[in-house]
Formats: sequence, C-alpha cells, structure tokens
Amino acid sequence: MEGHSASGNSSPSEPTFKVNEKRNWAASPSKVIYHFTTSGISVAVATGVTHPLDVLKVRLQMQLVGQKGPLTGMGRLFVQLFKNEGPKALYLGLTPALTRSVLYGGLRLGLYEPSKYVCDLSFGSTNILVKIASGAFAGAIATALTNPVEVLKVRLQMNTNPSQGGPVAEMRRIVSEEGIRALWKGIGPAMARAAALTASQLATYDETKRVLIRWTPLEEGFHLHLLSSTVAGTVSTLVTAPMDMIKTRLMLQRESKRVQSYKNGFHCAYQVMLTEGSSALYKGGFAIFARLGPQTTITFILCEKLRKLAGLNAI
Repeated sequence: MEGHSASGNSSPSEPTFKVNEKRNWAASPSKVIYHFTTSGISVAVATGVTHPLDVLKVRLQMQLVGQKGPLTGMGRLFVQLFKNEGPKALYLGLTPALTRSVLYGGLRLGLYEPSKYVCDLSFGSTNILVKIASGAFAGAIATALTNPVEVLKVRLQMNTNPSQGGPVAEMRRIVSEEGIRALWKGIGPAMARAAALTASQLATYDETKRVLIRWTPLEEGFHLHLLSSTVAGTVSTLVTAPMDMIKTRLMLQRESKRVQSYKNGFHCAYQVMLTEGSSALYKGGFAIFARLGPQTTITFILCEKLRKLAGLNAI
C-alpha cells in the first residue's frame, strides 16, 4: 500500500518516505495492533451490512446440484426466503460470519502491508506483481486459519430449520457426524479464492489509487477511496466467482453428497461443468457482485477513516 505525504511530494522523495514509514511501522507495537484492528473492524462492519446477500449467494450456488434446469433468480429467491422462512433467515450464520470477518479481515488486510514491505526490503520494489503476490499470501494464510468458521457459516446459511440450534450446536453436529476434518472441507478452493480475492482486491485498489493520484486531481479522501474501491470490487468479483462457488459446494458436501461426492476442488469443477454446464460456475454471480462490490467499498472507505483516526498512513 503506497504511502503518500499530505503535501503530495514528488516521486524522487518517495523512497526515503517509504523507508521511514517501514521503520516507524516496525518500531511501534501499538501501530501493529491498530493496523490489524482497523482492518478487522472495517471488514466486520461491511460483512454485517451485506450478510443477507451472502445468504442469498449461498442458496443460489446450491441450486440444482448435479442437474441442469432453469435457475431461480436472486429477486425471486429473496421473496421465497422471506415468505417461507421469515426475515431472520437473511441473517442465518451472522455470528460466525462476524467472528470470521474480524479474524480473517484483520489478517487478510493486516498481512498485506508487512508482506509488501518485506518484498520492498528484499527486492527494492513494490510494483504490481509484488502487490499481487503480497495479497495472495495474505489471503491464503488468513483463510487457512479461519476455514472452520467459514464452514460453520455456510452450514448455518443453508439451515432451513432454526430449531436445530445455533453455531455451537451446528459445530458439535459437524464434528460428531463428519469428524474434525470436516471443518477444513474446501480448504484448497477457499485458499485459492482468498488468495485471488485479496490479490485482485488489494492490488487493484492500491494500484488504482496510485494511478488516480498521479493522473487526476484526486487526493487522499472519500472520492478517491470510493472510486478505487468500486474498481477493486468489480475486478475481484470477476476473478473469484467460480472459486467461490466451488468452495461453497465442498463446504456443503453433506447436502451435495445426495447426488455425488466431490473429491477435491478440481473434481468439483469438472463435475459441475459436466452435469450443470460451464455457466454453473457462475451460479450466484450477480449476488456475489451485489455483495462484494458494496462490501469492498465499505471496507476500504471505513478502513481508511479508521487508519486516519489511529494515526496510520493511508492504504
């Protein structure tokens, strides 16, 4: 994440600024805490706002497992869900979603900057490839550590019978019926999706800001953050939609095994294309965009504001 001084210094002075910024960041434990906390809070708020769209996305991705046919659109599914299960159904899995967003969001956004700094120290560069690699690393590590909470979340989002209990009861059921390893179902596609999401989202946001600051009158502030985050949300949706669908199918293997058993992410993708058509990889694609676009925008705008209040440099 590129640092920019308030006075808009020219590029020749940027290397010195970056070196100082890295030293200050590393020397202050409080800034490290602020760094991860602002990231986690911003992602949690964005997750809470867009959670109903996440529930719809999961339901759309689980339509017609193993068969072709006309799909129910997001609007119609929303009406059916609201009518049959009530408004509370739109917030199924909210507790694990918020828990995961704080942990995953804090790690995913929080690891990006130090990863980029290490690359800058090692190779003397923070070009777009370094940003993509840093984002991919941060996303993959964050997902590997929080995958059980993600499994719990999607299981609850597909739960049409609230009387079966909440997160604790569902966690016990998963472990007792499927074993502890079930909490890491879909870990491969989940890590690939998170790596691609973080790389495309953060690198695009970072690079878009840099380009806009250089070529337009925009400076650090709401309009720059809004435009950059909108671009980042669009790019990340296009990149991650198929991996998101595969991840959901694997995590919901209990529901999918009625038709077949997916061995891994590649087998899942092959079976989905074979039995449901290649377009099935984008099931729930509009819901993903409708959720990820606003979520990205809210996350980055709020994160930038919190970082400013905490005395941190802009992303």
